[in-house]
Amino acid sequence: MRKKVQIANKIIGENEPCFIIAEIGINHNGSVELAKKMIDEAVFAGCDAVKFQKRTVDVVYTPEELAQPRQSVFGETNGDLKRGLELGMEEYQEIDEYCRSKKIMWFASCWDKGSVDFIEQFDPPCYKIASASLTDDDLISYTRSKGRPILLSTGMSTMEEIKHAVDVLGTDDLVIYHCTSTYPSEHKEINIRAIETFKEIFDCPVGYSGHEKGYLPSVLAAAFGAASVERHITIDRTLWGSDQAASLETEGLRRMVRDIRSIPALLGDGKKVVYESEKPVLKKLRKVKNAQPA
Repeated sequence: MRKKVQIANKIIGENEPCFIIAEIGINHNGSVELAKKMIDEAVFAGCDAVKFQKRTVDVVYTPEELAQPRQSVFGETNGDLKRGLELGMEEYQEIDEYCRSKKIMWFASCWDKGSVDFIEQFDPPCYKIASASLTDDDLISYTRSKGRPILLSTGMSTMEEIKHAVDVLGTDDLVIYHCTSTYPSEHKEINIRAIETFKEIFDCPVGYSGHEKGYLPSVLAAAFGAASVERHITIDRTLWGSDQAASLETEGLRRMVRDIRSIPALLGDGKKVVYESEKPVLKKLRKVKNAQPA
């Protein structure tokens, strides 16, 4: 029996409802009010959780990277943008209270140790390891030391790198997400069958973190056995920001969740039977029965 992972009152694993995460990430563009609208969007659609991203800007980026020219509503440099996108203690306290009032769990992917310590103050149900951090043994070990379930994204990573990260983390309370780190991802590079490969190799639940346009690949991933699906969300794909184009708006998110929730009933149990609902039709339409043996 493959391991399962409990996150708050939800179970991730085979024969369990798909755990659906609405990734707000940095699509809030530094606005708590915009973040709240996306939380509402996730609640309306029936998602299980929302996720944010947290960085200590001066740790994650070098001074040279921060000084690079980059035009944004926050200023003229890359540093102005990165700092403008970060929410602080007051903002996260407001988000924490809002999520509690809406009865939806929230957590974050933390890009440095200080961010892990920051989010830990809110007693998160789990942590996400971003694809960019998969090879950072020090960070993923530190995140694991908090004793919470880990969700590991695997974009832009070789199988050898993924296996090493799993060796560092262990497979207890671990969910591995197949992911392609382009925004948006081309269909020919989504490679949903990789979910089957992960399930053959690793003794833990396997999920899918998608960055495609639309939502069909996410639904197919769930049909192929993804125990969890994560998608970026936005209230408007035309907003500025690198992740907006690969995000789902309200109606797309609602339809994705609806279709994923329909998969168990659609797949059925594999037994071919004549349903009671078919019998009146059978009586009306079938004129000839199979020949009986002599």
